[in-house]
Amino acid sequence: MPKDSAHRLQGLVLSDIRNMTRLCNEAGGINLGQGLCEMPMPQPIKDATIAAVNDGRASYSYAEGIVELRQAIAKKLREDNGIEADPESEITVSVGSAGAFTDVLHGLLDPGDGIIIFEPYYGYHLNAAIVSGLDPQFVELKPPEFRFTEEMLEATVSENTRAILICTPSNPSGKMFDQQELELLARFAHRHDLLVITDEIYEYIRYDDRPHISPATVGDLGSRTVTIMGVSKTFSMTGWRLGYAVAPAAMAKSLNLINDLYSICAPTPLQHGVVAGFSLPRSFFDGLKDAYATKRTMICDALDACGMSPVVPQGAYYVLADISSFGYGTAKEAALALLAQTKVAAIPGSAFYRGETGETLLRFCFAADDGPLAEACKRIATFKS
Repeated sequence: MPKDSAHRLQGLVLSDIRNMTRLCNEAGGINLGQGLCEMPMPQPIKDATIAAVNDGRASYSYAEGIVELRQAIAKKLREDNGIEADPESEITVSVGSAGAFTDVLHGLLDPGDGIIIFEPYYGYHLNAAIVSGLDPQFVELKPPEFRFTEEMLEATVSENTRAILICTPSNPSGKMFDQQELELLARFAHRHDLLVITDEIYEYIRYDDRPHISPATVGDLGSRTVTIMGVSKTFSMTGWRLGYAVAPAAMAKSLNLINDLYSICAPTPLQHGVVAGFSLPRSFFDGLKDAYATKRTMICDALDACGMSPVVPQGAYYVLADISSFGYGTAKEAALALLAQTKVAAIPGSAFYRGETGETLLRFCFAADDGPLAEACKRIATFKS
């Protein structure tokens, strides 16, 4: 009989993020677990997409994406990130930022290569690396600062290390890496000749006037960095699955090859629609930050009220909360108790850490409509162990 599973899937299971969503739906609860992003999508994007469908612009695009979108991305990168990228040779439009990450893993790394991953990690990054045959090498960052040192990096690097992954703003912690940290990273990457892979999907969701710094603009990182970004979070269109990668031309050529092999191209009508998103006024992006700042205050106040200590995020729309005082044996037990008692879903911190640190944390997503979020906060405030 054929085997039920490939060897590379050994030990992997469905993410707790997906599991908690299913359990929440079964309970008729409010889902603050999965980052569904329920903010309204900008109307110009909808209109442009409908027009593309009605005009019959639904054939394959180039593997690297339609020219208009790559040009819009290049303009955005120059103005908002300080990154100069040739739209003809250094940008690849992908099926979500996850698709871009897949392109990097298969296009620039080989099975057996080591990749440094910071904890807390986004589980899909870790599992995608494992399925690609890479060797994950971990640097644990502890709350509330989530800072790393040169000594921590040097203690992790190995003979087979070829890459380091950095997520800023971070899912799940909301950590934004500052200039000093990124300069340290640049020195380390240069010393060990590492590929730097970034995930900057939450770049426009940040708080307290904190600037987003793209690692590719720091030191000599530009020549060794693949910058991964996307539109799912910024434009509240997570199900559209559109992202992009920016890399030096020789690297981008490899990314395009993998993008073509795995995806052919990102959905063409949606690419046309997103072009309109990059033309939205600055007030849209400022309003996005303000709206999420209000939601951040709501959820953190509710967590404080019930005795969970929130690690107030610097960016993104997640907050980690310390549940160690509640006395549960595991974070999953705490998440299930919260769901049973309040019908609010959160994600166990063990989804983002391998060791004990994760068992003391729950992750909440506050990218919900104001009404459901307010009700969820009201329920969370009453939670007792």
